[in-house]
Amino acid sequence: MTRRSFTIGLVSLLVFAGLITAFTITRDGQQFTPNGRGEVSLEVGTFEAFPLPDYALPFVTDDYKSYLIEVEPGIKVHVLEVGNGFPVYLQHGNPTSGFLYRQVATELKDQQVRLIMPTIIGLGFSSKTSVSQHTLENHMRWIASVIKQLQLSELVFVGQDWGGPIGMGALALKPGLLKGAVILNTGLNAPTEAQNLSIPHALAKAPVLGELMLEVLVSIFDMMPNTQNDPGSLPSEVLELYSRPLAESGNSKAPLRLMRMVPDGPNHPSASQMRVIEDYVASLNIPTEIVWGMNDPILTKVLPTMKTNFPDAPVTETSGGHFLQEEVPAEIAAAVMRVVEQVQERSATLGNDRDIGS
Repeated sequence: MTRRSFTIGLVSLLVFAGLITAFTITRDGQQFTPNGRGEVSLEVGTFEAFPLPDYALPFVTDDYKSYLIEVEPGIKVHVLEVGNGFPVYLQHGNPTSGFLYRQVATELKDQQVRLIMPTIIGLGFSSKTSVSQHTLENHMRWIASVIKQLQLSELVFVGQDWGGPIGMGALALKPGLLKGAVILNTGLNAPTEAQNLSIPHALAKAPVLGELMLEVLVSIFDMMPNTQNDPGSLPSEVLELYSRPLAESGNSKAPLRLMRMVPDGPNHPSASQMRVIEDYVASLNIPTEIVWGMNDPILTKVLPTMKTNFPDAPVTETSGGHFLQEEVPAEIAAAVMRVVEQVQERSATLGNDRDIGS
């Protein structure tokens, strides 16, 4: 074999190997449906119980309910619930799960509130689905189905990261249900010009490069502490709580896809739904507070826009980072209770007015 033919053969082999690698890492992902055991009984009916694995048990107390709600055939949302009283729906973002609000729940353990913490499809113990099914419209519809099946008639909403638009988008499909809100680091506005949210988001949207960067060479979960004011607020056992369910399901595609779902301009596939959400937010006249992590390298800059969305909302600026629930749960819990109390006072006033007019 000549040197030239050897070189051509080696290059061809490397190209072939590269193509195989690119095909493998950009696969669509197989659907994974969790299976529970037993039932959880709520006032509105029974749901499929989901016993938590041993590594998750230290993060909850015995009074937590853990169950699955099937929102489409084979697609189930995992829900954590604790407490009794006024319903508070808390939505996490990428790449965490309902466990993100566990410390907020601890702060609220003596309050009369029912905390409902669903996990976005693709993350935590919820179903894993193909990449192509991860659209903002689908996520809104799936969470709206959770709310419908729980037969909630009123609630206070708490949302962070993707949990903001997914939760608000779901509630936009159920007008009149939302009575109050606590807005954490998130975005609720549609882009009007081309602009990336961050450098990692810009890199993530590149085919193959995104997979290599966040699924092969580096884990998105290992990067999470870098977004905090205190990196120690996300120790290894907490990162495992968020990452292990994806690894064990065989489908870890959701975090990268959720990053690619972030609109980078008015023509992005998510932009049309973001406009629906923005219009819905503009229509709201409800008690609202904003709690913001000022050391968030991704979303700190969005705070002025959020103040414009809710001009009358008190703002609590904290030292927290992107996952501020892990750093400043007491501040979040206090805001939740202030909003719940305002909602209940408003409801009582309206009830008295109706009694007087009857």
